[in-house]
Amino acid sequence: MFLSGFTFVRNAVKYDYPVVESITSILPIVDEMIVLVGNSDDETEALIVSINSPKIKIVQSIWDDSLRQGGNVLADETNKAMRHISPKADWAFYIQADEVLHEKYHSTILKKLTEYAAAKEVEGFLFEYLHFYGDYNFVADSRKWYRHEIRIIRPHINVSSWKDAQGFRIDKRKLKVKKMDAAIYHFGWVKPPELQQAKQVYFHQLWHTDAWMKENIPQTTQFDYSKIDSVKRFEGTHPSVMLEKVKNQFWNVEIDPAQKRLSFKTKLLAVIEKLTGWRIGEYKNYELMN
Repeated sequence: MFLSGFTFVRNAVKYDYPVVESITSILPIVDEMIVLVGNSDDETEALIVSINSPKIKIVQSIWDDSLRQGGNVLADETNKAMRHISPKADWAFYIQADEVLHEKYHSTILKKLTEYAAAKEVEGFLFEYLHFYGDYNFVADSRKWYRHEIRIIRPHINVSSWKDAQGFRIDKRKLKVKKMDAAIYHFGWVKPPELQQAKQVYFHQLWHTDAWMKENIPQTTQFDYSKIDSVKRFEGTHPSVMLEKVKNQFWNVEIDPAQKRLSFKTKLLAVIEKLTGWRIGEYKNYELMN
């Protein structure tokens, strides 16, 4: 079985993306790692080179900044990266530059991919998500955070990235997927407040017009983490590749997990979800197989 990894990145140093940790978290289980490096204003390419792995294949890319509406440029970059996946690949592991895989899942993933390598009806695998927020001690847990996403696909079957690179489709049809007993650790909301604010401004530019930005993005240099609606303390262990970052965190975040900013409707839906496991109205960009 041949497993490819692929990702894209731009301005990783400038906006403090844990892309080295992201890539190295899956390197032990992939046979190749495609890294599409966009035109950056910093030393992103040198950062990727510093990983120093023969599995890594760096591909240069120029972002089409005219694809601003709806984050379409992110899907465009994902599709570019997919074109470089080896024709030998049975599976392809997609990981974004702020996502990390815990090493405890490596054997589970390889076993599952081997089991279904010949099962062509299975087009991908669905992962659970942990969304860290503010610092490495808190996980966002309200309904607005997505619980699952496809992160392993079967390549070379006309799969393409969907909308803002959150999922995948085949000719606009949802992929038929199995659940993977593994989680992706998402660290996109863990940065010093000044870098988080800078990233928010940059990121919204990929979705919205200048007029929208002026009206909706606060003119401040510090992101306010306290406005989160609901978090809980993280009780597990971090991926080993993240331990140095966790140890070296130098900013403080004032968040009280006991304080919830939830409407009555949201609270009611949360109770139903807790009792039944059913998240009413959840968007599912996949077709889950039994």
